[in-house]
This record gives sequence, C-alpha cells and structure tokens, in this order.
Amino acid sequence: MHDLSGIWEPVPRYRDGVFASGPRDMPSDPAHEAMMPYTPMGKQAMLSHKTGFGTNIAPIAEINDPFDTCDPIGFPRIILFNLRAVQIVQTPKQVLMMYQNTRTFRTIWTDGRSMPNPITEPRWFGYSIGKWTDPTTLVVTTTGLDESTWIDNVGRPHSDQLVVEETYHRIDQFNIDLTVKITDPVMYTQPWYPLKNFRLGMNADDFDIREMICAVSQQALFNQLLKNTTDPAPDTEKK
Repeated sequence: MHDLSGIWEPVPRYRDGVFASGPRDMPSDPAHEAMMPYTPMGKQAMLSHKTGFGTNIAPIAEINDPFDTCDPIGFPRIILFNLRAVQIVQTPKQVLMMYQNTRTFRTIWTDGRSMPNPITEPRWFGYSIGKWTDPTTLVVTTTGLDESTWIDNVGRPHSDQLVVEETYHRIDQFNIDLTVKITDPVMYTQPWYPLKNFRLGMNADDFDIREMICAVSQQALFNQLLKNTTDPAPDTEKK
C-alpha cells in the first residue's frame, strides 16, 4: 500500500488535537508532571519556561513562550499543539506534511538516504527520514532541531540531541493512528510518549484547509488586549 495521501484531521472531533494543556497522553498536570523522566538539567529548563497553560502557568507579562512572538512553532510542537488539518502528499522520494497550523510544511525523505552526520545546520522543523516498516506503517525519525523551540504548549524542553520518532499506521482507508516517541538524553532519563495511537480521519478530497497563521501584528494586539483584561484596576492597585 505505502500510501498516506489525503487530507486528515483528528477524530472524532477536529479540535481533539488542540492539546493546549499538553499532548493527550502526557498533559501538564501534577500527576503527569510527576511521571516525566526529567534529568536535573531538564527539570531546571522546564521550570524556566513560563507558560500560558499547565503547571508552569504564569501571568501574561511573564510568559516567555517563543511562539507568542510568532517565532516558528517548530517540531514536534507542530504535531503536539493545534494539530488540526494536515494534507499528506507523496512523491517517489518524499512525503510532504502540509499543516493548517501556521500554514507550514515538512519534508520527509523516503528515498533510502541516511541521516546527515553531523547535522551542522539546526532547523526549526529538523531533518526527517521515513522508512516503511510494512505496507501500512511509516516510521519517521527527525533530528537536527533548533533548541529554542518547545516540545509542546506547556514548555517541555529539548536539547540539540532530541530525536523524535513518529509512527503513522494506516488502519484502513479512512483512519491513521499516530504515535510519537521523544528521546533526548540531555533533558530526559528515558524516552517518553506524548501520543500513542492518536486517531486521524480522512476528509473529502475537496476539503478546504483553513488559513491559520501567526501574524506578528495580530499576536501583539491580542497580547495587549489580554493584558488589559488581566491587569488589576487602578483603584484595586492602590488598595
């Protein structure tokens, strides 16, 4: 089969991939944070990230999320936060992932090449190589990722040693299961899984993917409006 082509969205609801408070299988709450296999460096890096959601939630003036200033969302965050519509296009040598979120794309090489060693140019979305392990399963390995990005929306950190493994298993004509494995020996003592068998369903081939772009001017206006609604009133401050 070797075919993932189509326009896909989370099922049963298209918003099931929002993951504002962390990816489905490892959200940011006290119970799951206690399970996270941080190294001491990883824990320190995590605590330095001030977020809008999760256990590190902070006042808006203190949030240091790079995506809030419209830096590229990066990988794997593109699939672990606001995973909405994604169109998969295949060529003889590549699988192209075209995302609704930030209207960006990734290239996954499937021509049998090896990972460059060393990778001298870190990328927002890394360098990805895919291998078909059976007719319905594509395993993608991505590394060479820019350290300034966050793994997810709740600030999980990574180093330049991060390796992300995605497994796309086509269940049938209309469904794909996605599993994501995170390995980073600098930040984590062992691999962990933000998603396991997350279901994506096929849309009609005439489905129109919406525009969803982080625009600097609009983000700045949103941040200011939000700040104005959360700042204490002047008479309250005096008290």
